[in-house]
Amino acid sequence: MAPFDSVTARLILLLAETGSIGRAAEREGIASSAVSRRVSDLEARLGVVLFDRSAHGVRLTTAGEAYAGGCRTVLRSIADLDAIMDDFGSGQRGSLRLACTSSALTGRLPELLAKFAVRHNGIDIAISEMGAAKALLALDEGQADVAIVSDNYDFSRFDIRPFEDERVWVLVPPEHPLAAQIEPRKSVRFDAVLPHAIVGIHHAGSLNRLLVEAAEKSGVALTESLRVESFPALVRMVEAGFGIGFLRSTSLHLLAGTDLVCAPLAEPWAMRQLLVARRKSSPLSAAMKSFMALASETYLPSA
Repeated sequence: MAPFDSVTARLILLLAETGSIGRAAEREGIASSAVSRRVSDLEARLGVVLFDRSAHGVRLTTAGEAYAGGCRTVLRSIADLDAIMDDFGSGQRGSLRLACTSSALTGRLPELLAKFAVRHNGIDIAISEMGAAKALLALDEGQADVAIVSDNYDFSRFDIRPFEDERVWVLVPPEHPLAAQIEPRKSVRFDAVLPHAIVGIHHAGSLNRLLVEAAEKSGVALTESLRVESFPALVRMVEAGFGIGFLRSTSLHLLAGTDLVCAPLAEPWAMRQLLVARRKSSPLSAAMKSFMALASETYLPSA
């Protein structure tokens, strides 16, 4: 068998994620034909079919699932080896790769990273903004050192620490019937907002999952007037009168310059945390140790 090819291995994982040769090629900045050729050459060398191909895209076969799992293991080991080598240095140089949700980037993370950069000006910081599920996948595959995500996911294979407390808020236009029930600095119950149409936020996001689960427990389905993919778009659509919306407290700055009325939800489940996570099996580089220590010493739990 030919030596392990990390470039092809990353392509296999990217194809498994996107289910499309075209999207994988676009993400990697190479021709679709080059992706197809690499996969075909690998299948010929291995003597197995890794992907079922159809007009709708590609999907891993059973053999492909096994090979993709091995690729993740090897790529994680390569990433871990890099981290170990970092520790052989003085700790003054290195890198820190973060996979973060938009909530993390609109909270205290930017100020924390600015403080970190001053203390460790030789550390290169790379930030990738993505949904929580993708951030944890990036962590799992060794593409990120640290992930900062909301707390309603499976963290059994990760080491986690609290990063920032945040509460879910409801926002409504001033002329909306619900606006009259919202008092300044007073919380509002979820069952009071459930009858009203909402502007939904991206389906795979943690906030949407949280709200859908809470509504299901209440026995009332959420009614969406429309769905958007970003929090700034949500604020604008609520402003335009398409319905009420929900934001985490870390995103309330987006209401600046609007006349929207807002209040925190009263239920205990609406008080959430952002967590900083890393793989339990990954070695702690000097950069990661410094970041985790700074995150812990500056975390202030809500009263």
